[in-house]
Amino acid sequence: MTEEAAKWTIESAAELLLRAERERKDRPRITSEWPQLDLATAYLVQDRLVGRKVADGEKVIGVKLGLTSRAKQERMGVAEPLTAWLTDKMVLQPGTPVPTDELIHPRVEPEIVFVLGERLAGPGVTAASAMSAVRSVYSGLEVIDSRYTDFQFTLADVVADNASSARFVIGGVEQDPRELDLAAEACRLRVDGRTVDTATGAAVQGHPAEALALAVNSLGERGIELEAGWIVLTGGMTDAVTIGPGQQVTAEFSHLGSVTVTGG
Repeated sequence: MTEEAAKWTIESAAELLLRAERERKDRPRITSEWPQLDLATAYLVQDRLVGRKVADGEKVIGVKLGLTSRAKQERMGVAEPLTAWLTDKMVLQPGTPVPTDELIHPRVEPEIVFVLGERLAGPGVTAASAMSAVRSVYSGLEVIDSRYTDFQFTLADVVADNASSARFVIGGVEQDPRELDLAAEACRLRVDGRTVDTATGAAVQGHPAEALALAVNSLGERGIELEAGWIVLTGGMTDAVTIGPGQQVTAEFSHLGSVTVTGG
């Protein structure tokens, strides 16, 4: 092990990422200095990072899937999805501007959002059994904000950084998931009124329920269950778009209504 790598620990990595977020200063990916950072250790860093936030008063309210679509995987240069945590501080109420002055280089992506009606525990959960625990489904927009320079990272880096989590907003239309074909649910992404991308729910692991099952099973292997009432962001349907002050990003869904954020 090099002298540079020897200074890295789960605690020091979490502290570095928290400081980058607080100070709005991006940095090179951790693996450029700590090449031994593997996926299992990265999840320990993620848990420590979120644990520090909870100790400071935030509350865990759900989970998110990251890099579930082919578009996102190709864009970010990674080959598999990941899980991360949502806290109450990340919630944007509809109509509230994205606090771009609190973020480094925010981007926005459309999501299909689940709210759980029952506890879910893996491993061994199928998409069908995962879907039976979903109480309601909504449209959503996630604001991501990597703490790494130019959004350049490996899978281990982005896992440690809690999957670039920053903010999210949920649309106002609640639907019963059993009444929708979520694989076919279409979304049109607009920036300042101009269509920039389209997708369907099939972009998310073939069906958003597959993404939910993936999250449940992945967390189950770490002894973690998903709680009733938790929010699940199933993953970006399209590539993310940048947002700056005054810019407006809207996702229009075929059955889930529309949801909009504006850069503040």
